[in-house]
Amino acid sequence: MDDTRTLSREVEATLIPQGTPMSLPEGETVTITHRLGGNFTVMTHNGMFRIKGVDGDALGEDVTEAAASEDEHDGSPPEKDALWEALKKVFDPEIPVNIVDLGLVYSLNTKERLEGGHKLDMDMTLTAPGCGMGPAIAEDAKGQLERVPGVSEAEVNIVWDPPWNQDMISEEGKMVLGLV
Repeated sequence: MDDTRTLSREVEATLIPQGTPMSLPEGETVTITHRLGGNFTVMTHNGMFRIKGVDGDALGEDVTEAAASEDEHDGSPPEKDALWEALKKVFDPEIPVNIVDLGLVYSLNTKERLEGGHKLDMDMTLTAPGCGMGPAIAEDAKGQLERVPGVSEAEVNIVWDPPWNQDMISEEGKMVLGLV
């Protein structure tokens, strides 16, 4: 199905796979190829780009920015299941499988902060060391984690040890990718 749109306003986008920030002008014709984790992957005559979900209005899409309210940060630690579910909303814009099922998340550690609330430290890797989208994916993960009740702060680190390989993909992820 062809999902071609005309941008209603200038929008900030990220060039895939380089990770270079760029502006796409109002009136640019784009084709939406993926809607992943609330973000959009689009093709233009200049290449493939990622547009953040908060800029979906430029594509004629509804924008929903779910943020945790202050009363959700009541001092209780975040639930582990909620953290993993939040991370399942994060995608590499080129791959239609979330970072959890790709096996990119290596660790999630919660610690209580002296000033109150909880800080989450996460180590993740990428499918390739040269992936320019790494910072954008890490920022998406940070944003999703900070929406989970109980998380006051999140830090996402990209690590390379152990090196990622396809054996780390979950069975569900392998089915989506046609590897089983």
